[in-house]
Amino acid sequence: MNNKKRIGIYPGTFDPITNGHVDILIRSKKIVDELIIAVSTGYNKNPIFSVIERCEMVSSYLKKYQVEADVLVTSFDGLLVDFARKVEANVIIRGLRAVSDFEYEFQMACMNSRLAPQIETVFLPASEKNQFISSRLVKEIASLNGDVSAFVISEVEQKVNKYYHKK
Repeated sequence: MNNKKRIGIYPGTFDPITNGHVDILIRSKKIVDELIIAVSTGYNKNPIFSVIERCEMVSSYLKKYQVEADVLVTSFDGLLVDFARKVEANVIIRGLRAVSDFEYEFQMACMNSRLAPQIETVFLPASEKNQFISSRLVKEIASLNGDVSAFVISEVEQKVNKYYHKK
């Protein structure tokens, strides 16, 4: 029997973190001993929030849902597998909303496996109530004065609305 601690990484840009992300986060804790929420600097995604702000939003969710135990929030830059090696993670957790997500995520998992065969990728499908939520759609709705309160917690809603409706 392998007694090695299962350290999982749930990577993402989290710009902003949504209820869908948190659904995956909470379910991830069931399959790893320690979970690292790895907030990417998002060099190719042009995030609207700084990496520090995004880490703070993730931490707000952890407090609200009381899932802080055995969860570390940190940022990273560069290749995910390099970060995974650095923190001695052996599992990468990826959420899937739709079949369209799978093709990209599958390619990434295969590439990561080639670069770091000792690290496994686990796919978790989004729950039915969260399948349609994405950070991109939350930002689009907020930018058009729509109500995003069903998709994010109030602290995140306030930050998103402030960003789009600075007075």
